[in-house]
Amino acid sequence: MGTQPILCGSIPGLVPKQLRFCRNYVEIMPSVAEGVKIGIQECQHQFRGRRWNCTTVNDNLAIFGPVLDKATRESAFVHAIASAGVAFAVTRACADGSATICGCDTRHKGPPGEGWKWGGCSEDVEFGGMVSREFADARENRPDARSAMNRHNNEAGRLSLNDNMFLKCKCHGLSGSCEVKTCWWSQPDFRIIGDYMKDKYDSASEMLVEKHKESRGWVETLRPKYNYFKPPTERDLVYYESSPNFCDPNPETGSFGTRDRICNLTSHGIDGCDLLCCGRGHNTRTEKRREKCHCIFHWCCYVSCQECMRVYDVHTCK
Repeated sequence: MGTQPILCGSIPGLVPKQLRFCRNYVEIMPSVAEGVKIGIQECQHQFRGRRWNCTTVNDNLAIFGPVLDKATRESAFVHAIASAGVAFAVTRACADGSATICGCDTRHKGPPGEGWKWGGCSEDVEFGGMVSREFADARENRPDARSAMNRHNNEAGRLSLNDNMFLKCKCHGLSGSCEVKTCWWSQPDFRIIGDYMKDKYDSASEMLVEKHKESRGWVETLRPKYNYFKPPTERDLVYYESSPNFCDPNPETGSFGTRDRICNLTSHGIDGCDLLCCGRGHNTRTEKRREKCHCIFHWCCYVSCQECMRVYDVHTCK
């Protein structure tokens, strides 16, 4: 226990409340770190074909550079997916026994359905959400619009787990028969969460900042910019500043530009050479790749393949 302050104190960028949380819950801090990591990886997957592709910056405390300084929809997505990642990883660690301070969820069982009974280990997404809320929201205690936006999007990310939990079942019986079926609540694959949050990014609500005088001083809140749209729910992403176009490098906005990015010549979407390259055109080169080919299944049971050289056209933005 004496090493906890040293461990937590070695993590750069923690605010005092996060430092206290780390010392109280040091056992699950590896899961918190893993959750941030899978959130970043999912962000990079979801934005792999867009002008901003969730690039991280090495040797910088702000791992996305200045991109998150503005209250854009990109910032909204990053906060949501990272908060969801922390909740996801902590919940999974509790269920698989990696963490001893938590375990399975026994609260949301209810009566079993026809042909099955409760069993296994239902994942405790409430505990994972609590950890994410205590840790991620610890930085967002200012009475300004940005903190309000970050808190909202953090919670939207966590709620995505609740909305996508599903009943997972296993059959028991002779020769795999389903004489007895046990079921438990499980989180989905995190890719499902990423796809879900990417849809929320595409439909994010633009907000306006309003100031109110309260007993503690001036407080900023958010309200929808357009009254003729359906107001955002707690599950929607919100933002209040426009995004840069990310076409050209700009150290102030954190844009790396799209020069030399691989584009899809046949696509009419944002990953196509026209849009991704911002009208600058593209270069084409040929690339040889060794691939397995002419694979044959042999009874029983292995596959043998030959190796073929194939030539591909690779298109990159000018």
